[in-house]
Amino acid sequence: MSTSTFRSERARYASLTRSRPADDPELVASRQRMHEQGLIDAIDRALQKAPPITGKVHERIIALLSSREDAA
Repeated sequence: MSTSTFRSERARYASLTRSRPADDPELVASRQRMHEQGLIDAIDRALQKAPPITGKVHERIIALLSSREDAA
């Protein structure tokens, strides 16, 4: 299930696609925000279903996210 934030970003992106070329900076930024919100929503859903996270797992998740930040 998507959140209202994701649906809002998706609607904004869809609206922009009607009048902007694919390489338009505002359209590109909107698509990025939509994908980011989708990822945040997916992580939130996974955490809600998961058992309580231990310190070690928490550290591994943080390390995974940090390694992706370094790659960007």
